[in-house]
Amino acid sequence: MAPHLLLVLRILFFLTGVSYAQSVSTVSHVSVKQGGSITIPCLYDQRYRNNVKYWCRGYNWLSCSTVVRTDHPKTSGKTSISDDINQRVFTVTMTSLSPSDSDYYWCIVERKSKGDDGVRLQISVTPGTPELYVDQQQMTEVVGGSVTVLCCYSSQGNRGRWCKIGGSCVAVGHSGALDGTFVKLVQEESRTTNGYVLMVTMSGLMMENTGWYWCEKGDIQMPVHITVNQPTTTQSTTTISPSVTNRDNVVTNENTDEKHQSWLEFLFIPLSLLVVLIAVTLVTLKMLRKHKDKKAKDQPPNTTVQSSDSEQNITYSTVSHIRGSTQQDPLPDDAVTYSTVVTKNKVQPNAAEPDDVVYSTVAQHQR
Repeated sequence: MAPHLLLVLRILFFLTGVSYAQSVSTVSHVSVKQGGSITIPCLYDQRYRNNVKYWCRGYNWLSCSTVVRTDHPKTSGKTSISDDINQRVFTVTMTSLSPSDSDYYWCIVERKSKGDDGVRLQISVTPGTPELYVDQQQMTEVVGGSVTVLCCYSSQGNRGRWCKIGGSCVAVGHSGALDGTFVKLVQEESRTTNGYVLMVTMSGLMMENTGWYWCEKGDIQMPVHITVNQPTTTQSTTTISPSVTNRDNVVTNENTDEKHQSWLEFLFIPLSLLVVLIAVTLVTLKMLRKHKDKKAKDQPPNTTVQSSDSEQNITYSTVSHIRGSTQQDPLPDDAVTYSTVVTKNKVQPNAAEPDDVVYSTVAQHQR
């Protein structure tokens, strides 16, 4: 660039109030499908943690109009802004995009004593397939795990790259490290979408890897945020090792693990039901047997006792015998005969006896 042109640019930045030595960075150009949404990250310097940030629309600095601010308003229509002072990134989210939203925008940090600091980017909204897109902009993993991002694009063109906002990049065909994490890029043709897929795999994740990254193809970028959490007691670390079976599909070991798990679940359910059924049957049989034994124990022996009439148990009789006298003189005591008759009923099993047995004793005294 010619020296006089650099001088002109410095003068323009000074007159418009934008700092030439920019301390704010973001993507340069994104492509979004009509009706979709996009989140733009704006990384700023540590000294701007407590400054107000805002989102401005327009090609020129002087003519751009403020849409949202981190102080007020934070939401305007279908655009919202939020600030993460720990990550030193403020993000702007635009939803329900239409072709009329295609324009230039600015990520700006307000500075009261000096000119504001900011950076410009372009957003293109297309009714068809975007030039570069991802299925999801937010991904979460645990420490030690792996994450795979599929970046889809329409034409092969230049080689793709994977970059961390404010950091370094790794290009297709190369393997490298970003913040100590291994990164591998594989580019594949996808006939189902009539385009290509840039498969980015980050393995051995650490807490420091939490942040914003982007896929890059030519002059188009697509931001992706990765969150790395500590594993919990119920959460296991999953390593996703990508492997390509053909040029049409991308298959990962995670899918294979899910198939194995589904087969185990399929076998586990009927086996569990069988075990429960056997246990219920055994308990039922045991209870029935216990109840039967108790009933037999409590039942009295089968005996029949024939009760006799209380009035027929004992018979008293007095027998008087008089000889050689026709007079009705009172009898002396020694002329009286006492007799006792007892009727007994005995029950003898399997024996037939007469109903009544009379026992009698007769004593006769002579005068």
